[in-house]
Amino acid sequence: MAERAWSQAMEKRQLPDGPNARQRIYLIGRLRKAVKWATLLAQLCAVKGDSRTSLEAEAYASYMKGNLLFEQDKNWDTALMNFKSARAVYEELGKYGDLENQVLCRERVEELEPSIRYCLHKVGESNLQTSDLLHIGEMEGPALDLFKAKLEAVMDEARSQQAASMTEFHWLGHRFPISNAKTRVSILKAQELEKNLHGPAADSLPAEKRLSIFDKIFTAYHEARSSIRNDLVTAGNAENVKDELNGLDKAVSALLGQRTIERNQLLVSLAKSKLNKRRDDKNEKLTKPEELVRLYDLLLQNSADLSDLVSSGRDRKPEEVAFAEECVLKSLVFRAERCFYLAKSYSLAGKKTEAYALYCHARHLVDDALHKLEAATNSDEGMIKELKMLHEDCRSNSCIEHAAGILEEMKAPDKLSKKISTISLAGGDKKLEKFLLEKLDVYESAVGDSNTKVVPHIQPFPPEFQTIPRNPIVLDLAFNAIDFPSLENRMKKDKKGFISRLWR
Repeated sequence: MAERAWSQAMEKRQLPDGPNARQRIYLIGRLRKAVKWATLLAQLCAVKGDSRTSLEAEAYASYMKGNLLFEQDKNWDTALMNFKSARAVYEELGKYGDLENQVLCRERVEELEPSIRYCLHKVGESNLQTSDLLHIGEMEGPALDLFKAKLEAVMDEARSQQAASMTEFHWLGHRFPISNAKTRVSILKAQELEKNLHGPAADSLPAEKRLSIFDKIFTAYHEARSSIRNDLVTAGNAENVKDELNGLDKAVSALLGQRTIERNQLLVSLAKSKLNKRRDDKNEKLTKPEELVRLYDLLLQNSADLSDLVSSGRDRKPEEVAFAEECVLKSLVFRAERCFYLAKSYSLAGKKTEAYALYCHARHLVDDALHKLEAATNSDEGMIKELKMLHEDCRSNSCIEHAAGILEEMKAPDKLSKKISTISLAGGDKKLEKFLLEKLDVYESAVGDSNTKVVPHIQPFPPEFQTIPRNPIVLDLAFNAIDFPSLENRMKKDKKGFISRLWR
């Protein structure tokens, strides 16, 4: 019952927009129920269970009490005492028992540590900085659900204090003043998240984590743009203020476009890693060349939009001109990559001639991009190396397609003679007519010629029965079906004397 109440509270805590006032009251009520049932469990184990079971129940009750006080945001001293009590018990229990029990106890100790550090931070007995709490928030575990909600509120306060000193935003040689506090906080949040992507530990981050960071960056920049455009509406007739806000909006939009390109490039690298991989036991979805073509279409569109955005406006700085040229070079690279994977898709479809022509065209595009990249002042060595590898791939694949086409042409007479030899004058079985929905890609009449009496094949009638979703009937019948384990080995052993044994 305690776990059920705690799970219902965590369900409300993990809502996308967080619990509202009514849901928060329900959440705290569920945590109170969890504390009640955990306390009753501790009292029962103290009477009926052995010393180890009683200690585990006491630690569990202390953990539930700490969660309740943590969510209520008060009595931090009492919450700290409960968390420390639970940690001490789990540390002692982790020294004994089998290996599985020791691992479980160590996991509980690790999950309790962030909550204890946060309570120390609130009480004022710790030198932990607010920014250091972010490293704790990266940990995973069921005990950290309440902690992460509190962490976000603390980080918002820290960003608000830091934003007070941020007066200007620098972008490609421009300086834009920022007067709105909401805009400053949103830009600071995005910059903190960008440090995780471009820092020294960025390569060690898993792809799913990096994608989630990109989503948070997009949210922060969209909030900044919304605040800027609200300021534009209220700016009135002040032309200088409007020019500064328009320039700031352009800078934030350009940064948003850059991060969009980086995110799509990450998706491309993930898709490439799954392109030539064989299907394993996990039934992982493999990548088709058509998916890479679609991703490169998005990259081309992103690069064109970003180049148009940076090229617009008057009084362009040299940094803006160089950035626009870099976008054009990236577009050339993306075009070559797209043409290569388009050729690969045609090759898999059995169209050798089209694949050969596209591989040759991709090689010409790679040559053009390489020539312009090597002539640029700040050329990217990694991109040049990647293009050289792509050039070799285009050359080898074009030779393969050329050879396969010649081989297919040499086998064509044999295939034709074999098909002619199987022709029968008696006729074969009657061809089954398909319905209209089954041949939408074929330009054939489903009604038939008006001069012949043919049954129309539009849709089978009567239609077949289909299953439809409906609301489930939820009954709490799980409790009656649970087969609880035996607790005889954890019960207290009654000591009996000699006389009691005679009357047994």
